[in-house]
Amino acid sequence: QVQVAESGGNLVQAGGSLRLSCTVSEDGYAMAWFRQAPGKEREGVSCMSRIGTATYYADSVKGRFTISRDNVKRTLYLEMNSLKPEDTAMYYCARGKGPWCKAGFLFWGQGTQVTVSS
Repeated sequence: QVQVAESGGNLVQAGGSLRLSCTVSEDGYAMAWFRQAPGKEREGVSCMSRIGTATYYADSVKGRFTISRDNVKRTLYLEMNSLKPEDTAMYYCARGKGPWCKAGFLFWGQGTQVTVSS
């Protein structure tokens, strides 16, 4: 089974920064970050195609978050800047069904908690 593992979540003060990392046991697919806050539905945060030629950002994080990947290390990153309390959520890494984000996602990590204090 494909394994996905994210890390880097922490408690941070509003306005601060964090970088999340995600490793996968098998690469060659689109990779994305999702998040879910208590009482809310899971939402897509950012996605990058297999070789980084296409990216997606939720409107709420554009200009603040940056997605990147290192295919040699089979690692996906999410640099989060200017964090706001509303960014507080469990963040999940997901591996796509194919090389493009539009194909959807199949494998998920267990999540890493990001808490932004005011």
